[in-house]
Amino acid sequence: MSTRTLYLFSSAAPPVFDIAHVIEDAQADGWDVCLGLTPTAARWLADSLDGLAVLTGHPVRWDYKLPGEPDVWPKADAILLAPATFNTINQWALGITDKYIVGVVAEGIGKGIPTVAMPCVNAAYVQHPQFDRSVETLRGAGITVLHGEGGFVPNQPGQGDPAAYPWRVALAAVSAGSYDPARGDRTE
Repeated sequence: MSTRTLYLFSSAAPPVFDIAHVIEDAQADGWDVCLGLTPTAARWLADSLDGLAVLTGHPVRWDYKLPGEPDVWPKADAILLAPATFNTINQWALGITDKYIVGVVAEGIGKGIPTVAMPCVNAAYVQHPQFDRSVETLRGAGITVLHGEGGFVPNQPGQGDPAAYPWRVALAAVSAGSYDPARGDRTE
């Protein structure tokens, strides 16, 4: 069986503190996981970054490589961006790629990499008119956005429960639509 590579990308939202368990679950599902973070998420997890690199077998990334530097990760067969904050979703939809993970997922659209995003936003943020436009833009570009029933349902500000974040739903969605190098086509 060929190894499938998953780029697991996370923004700075409370569910990111459970990322080690998510990596283990993805590995149990047969993924070779590469972890990418926003700079703020990397700061939140600063004390865990070395351990997360050991767990994945790859360096944790949160910044672009310098020109001429080799790529240290294998090519992605799929990408999961979760938790995806209000800022990350909007930057991605608008093509603002100053953050490493946003640049990779933006380019991933053009490369045809199967990508799943699951927001982690509160009900006040989703009232902003740009959020729905951004979700629709991403869905129109072929991204699976797990927002609403069957995915992440926003909570009232200050009422979120990071332990209730539906990580398993996100991992199942990635596996359902990912590329299987052994078969040469997308799995169903």
